[in-house]
Amino acid sequence: MAKSTVERMLAGFKSFKAMYYEQRPERVTDLMNMGQKPEVLLIACSDSRVDPAILTNAEPGEMFVIRNVANLVPPYEPDENYHGTSSAIEFAVRDLKVRDIVILGHSACGGIQALVEHGEAGKVPERDFIGEWVSMAKCCLEHGPDVDEVSRRSIGNSLQNLMTFPYIQERVAAGDLNLHGWWFGMKEGILWRYDAATDEFVQGDE
Repeated sequence: MAKSTVERMLAGFKSFKAMYYEQRPERVTDLMNMGQKPEVLLIACSDSRVDPAILTNAEPGEMFVIRNVANLVPPYEPDENYHGTSSAIEFAVRDLKVRDIVILGHSACGGIQALVEHGEAGKVPERDFIGEWVSMAKCCLEHGPDVDEVSRRSIGNSLQNLMTFPYIQERVAAGDLNLHGWWFGMKEGILWRYDAATDEFVQGDE
């Protein structure tokens, strides 16, 4: 009988443990004794097909990762509401002092699909939270109904929202924090990088 996904995940954990606790224990020892000191904050989509650690072949401790629907960054709005993404950004920038922030989007994004289909209404039928969440990228609908194009434009919008955080503004101005926009084309296996000078994406994995 074929193993279930959960069973394969448990077997995968055994492989992870063998790699980092038996073959390379010094890595875990350093992380435990010195704490986490990632240089990169990576904001990615929750989509199960786009795992940032797998895509970048990252080591444990190299990236501080935030994942949410459509890899969106809300504007700086300190109030009494719950702000999971903003609180993680605050911790990464102010406490961990990351040197780079990468927003990683991707093709065929379901969150952006919901925005394209229901953005004008501002509500996704039979869903309580998705419509309001993706509405922060509503301005990107002016670029047309193509989901992938809106997805790329939403990365630019999120980069602008990052700059509404005062401590991000300060560190970018000081030259010790860099912002990046990446977009992964799943079908072709190509990574595109946002060029602020041209407001376009260029192939960036070569």
